[in-house]
This record gives sequence, structure tokens and C-alpha cells, in this order.
Amino acid sequence: MTPAEQAKLDSVIGQIVAANRILGNEGVCDAYGHISHRHPLDPTKLLLSRSRSPELVEPDDIMTIDFDGKPVDGRTDPMYFERFIHCGIYETRPDINCVVHSHARGVLAFTISDVKLVPVIHTGASCGCDIPVWDIETNFGATNLLVANQAQGRDLAKALGTDGRVALMRGHGFAAAGRTLSEALRIAIYLPQNAQVQMEAMQLGGRFKALTAGEMEVREAAGPDGSDIARAMQYWARRANCEHYLTYKRSA
Repeated sequence: MTPAEQAKLDSVIGQIVAANRILGNEGVCDAYGHISHRHPLDPTKLLLSRSRSPELVEPDDIMTIDFDGKPVDGRTDPMYFERFIHCGIYETRPDINCVVHSHARGVLAFTISDVKLVPVIHTGASCGCDIPVWDIETNFGATNLLVANQAQGRDLAKALGTDGRVALMRGHGFAAAGRTLSEALRIAIYLPQNAQVQMEAMQLGGRFKALTAGEMEVREAAGPDGSDIARAMQYWARRANCEHYLTYKRSA
């Protein structure tokens, strides 16, 4: 590996560590949940922490695994049971470079209801106009609701379609897919907030207005990160006390 390649890899590893800490601090992930990144030097692999709670992840925890869910660097660390969520999405969607899986309580009611979760606040626009609910029972019968193999991961990925950003998981949580790490973070952080606002509006008893197709198009035209994502990343990282990981370099 050349020094430039090592620097590129280190940069992504640092971002993954920071993103884990941010997701934990923002309440998107608790002891469970995870975030991965497509390998910057090999798009057929991904980077994912060993099985560890997000707020505890360190650079040395990051493993390289293939789309079969197997480590490719000879490590034998315990791995996330649901790593196949990430494998399935990367394998199916070459445009996606970051995946988040969360059990955030704010979205759970929408995973078991026929009331559709829709973007209603401007920060929820990144979630996409269509947020499907994936039910593991449909194709796999009675399970523990965990995505435990390649077939289930691929089936979940299909629910995202060719351009979806989020799939809710019945009775479980959600998977968010971003073209960049910051886009995936934005989706994962604001999806539960969007769900909470929609729920509160519904409790008022009247009608509520979702974002329009035109408003969604304006947001999409800004690109995966928009013009203000650096400010948000700095804010989230400062709150989680992990700014130093955003400039991480491996020690010699």
C-alpha cells in the first residue's frame, strides 16, 4: 500500500470511528446498531467495526470484510450478527458508500403500522420521498427479526430499490444508505426526528402536510451533502468529543 493509499484509508477509518461516536451520542444507536463504509481502495469490500457498541469504537476495531460477510484480513474478532445488512446494500447498490443500521425508538411505530412515514420537516428531505417497510417474515417466515445471512441482506437491499435512501424494518428499526458518510449520518439522525414530528402532528387530530415533490427535488439538487454539511459534522463531532478522529492518521 502506498503512503497516499494508506492516508486515504486512515481518513475513512477515522470518519467511521467519529460517525459511530456521533450516532451513539445523538441517541440514534445505543448498545446496538452500526455504521459501515465501502472500502476506499476496493469497492468489493467494506469497513465495519468488530462487534462493539458504537460509542466505544476505536480505529483498531475497524475490520475489512467482503460481501459474503467474511473478514479478509485474517482477524478472528467477534463480528456484528447483522453485518449482512451492509453487505447486501453495497452489493446491490454501487452508488452507496455508507450504511447505517439503527433501532431508534422514534421510527418503530411506523414499522408496524399502515400509516406511512413521510418527510415532513426540511431536514427529513434526505430520507427520500418513499420510505418502504421491509418485513422479514414475507420471504423468510418466522425469525428473530435479525438479518442473519446473505439472502436476507439482499432481500432488504431490494426494498431500497434503485435510488432509495431508507428502508424501515418491521418491528426492528431501519437501514439508511448514503452516497457519502455525512449523507448517511444526516439521514440517520434526522429520520427519528422527522418521525417524532409526524407523530406529534397526527396526535393533534387534524391533517398534516408532507414535503412536496418539488421541495424534495430542490434538496436533491444540492447533492448528497449540501453546502452546510461541514458545519453539521463539526457540531456533531464536538458534541461527541471526537473531532480528532476526523483528521485521524495511523501512528508509524
